[in-house]
Amino acid sequence: MTATSQPTTVALRHLAFEDLGTLAPLLVGRGHRISYLDVPLGAVETLDPLEPDLLVVLGGPISATDDASYPFLRQERDVLAARVAADRPVIGVCLGAQLTAQVLGARVYPAAAKEIGWAPIALTAAGASSPLASLAEDVPAEGAMVLHWHGDTFDLPAGATRLASTALCPNQAFAYGRATLALQFHVEVAPDAVEAWLVGHAAELSAAGVGVPDLRRATGLYGPSAAARGERCLAAWLDAQGL
Repeated sequence: MTATSQPTTVALRHLAFEDLGTLAPLLVGRGHRISYLDVPLGAVETLDPLEPDLLVVLGGPISATDDASYPFLRQERDVLAARVAADRPVIGVCLGAQLTAQVLGARVYPAAAKEIGWAPIALTAAGASSPLASLAEDVPAEGAMVLHWHGDTFDLPAGATRLASTALCPNQAFAYGRATLALQFHVEVAPDAVEAWLVGHAAELSAAGVGVPDLRRATGLYGPSAAARGERCLAAWLDAQGL
């Protein structure tokens, strides 16, 4: 990016309703031009991995290991590998975090149970001194509540720094190099957008035994404050990247 050009953000999207969420207005407020590439429609091949000022790889209800069913995952990993190797700013969210772990040589595999709903994370010492510290500011008694929505987890890649954990999934967030952030959980989801998730992921919720009314109530209780902390977290990370 030159001093006079408009910064750009490209988001690799797998489902229309799993979008940039609260990250979008943050970026627009900083002058970014945002574009989405809908990965299942074959858009990844059009992307120069190093061109955007920020690349965000979003979530989705598929496994990062299921190349046989979803061959576009290979293309995504190629984009991520080039991006991470060049130490260009990238955020991987949920599926995006798992793909990031893969390109760094780590194993992705099913967790002991699905982790869906609002639950606290524990920041590591490194996490507490990173932009994720915002997630633990003014937290409720339960802890730093975030929205989880995943069935797989991953090992910590060699050379990465663990930032957050839960009892079920010790590797909830990591940083790699100067410019790579991987978040297994969702700090970007606006509370009112969760309703679309309750519809779009209805089959998964039913299979996991997660009640929609309970999840809706928890979103009303934790969502607004979690979204505000998530925005501060993302803003601090963008600041650290000069974005």
